[in-house]
Amino acid sequence: MSLRFLYRLGAVLLVSVLALQVFFLLRVTMMRWIAPESTSFERSSAYQIATTSSQPWALGWRQAWVPYEQISKNLKRAIIASEDASFTDHDGVDWTAIEKAWDKNKKAEKLAEKNKLRKSSKTTPVKPPKTVGGSTITQQLAKNLFLSGERTYLRKAQEYVLVVMLEALLPKERIFEIYLNHVEWGEGVFGAEAAAQYYFRKSAAKLDVSQASLLAVMLPRPKYFERRLHTSEYLQHQAITVQTRMGSVDIP
Repeated sequence: MSLRFLYRLGAVLLVSVLALQVFFLLRVTMMRWIAPESTSFERSSAYQIATTSSQPWALGWRQAWVPYEQISKNLKRAIIASEDASFTDHDGVDWTAIEKAWDKNKKAEKLAEKNKLRKSSKTTPVKPPKTVGGSTITQQLAKNLFLSGERTYLRKAQEYVLVVMLEALLPKERIFEIYLNHVEWGEGVFGAEAAAQYYFRKSAAKLDVSQASLLAVMLPRPKYFERRLHTSEYLQHQAITVQTRMGSVDIP
């Protein structure tokens, strides 16, 4: 393999990466005025439903875009209190939250390793450590809009570039509006309006504090909690905790 070939290959790869960033930049710029019809995550979910379900037509697809003003302030406050308390202040990445999540995950890994050694002679399987994330609302949106769910350093680097674009080109209110209209709330349930109609038979504008806090605490595991929303004591407890924080957060 000649050195000239390697130079050409490197140049092609560099141009491809730059072209991809320009594409992303144009897409994000357009989102200032044009709402995205779907996200990469939604398209992936639709494909999964269509290819794995025995009756994909029976599952339905729930999503309806509503303007920012038509989404309850209760829901906005609940989500920020639950997912990203410093959303209005940071530049897209909350380094303090990431550091706390890193430390918590390290402790979980050490505990899992101790349990593994303790149970090495037994047949009881050892549960893998439960990891937590420190992703902001902007990071979650960047990933869902354009990227896959794989966890690699390359994907994380691209996510950060997208976060910089989103924060530089869109106001916080627009970022939050897009997030609220596309975040997953169950199997084939996307966006605040669809979630409000599906779980409470009312519009997103009319969600009260209790309903909003329940929807907010579902977000880390929406498919798991979909059938447990009204029965899970854990969700109820978490919702009460979120309610106590709602008054202290700012919304864009």
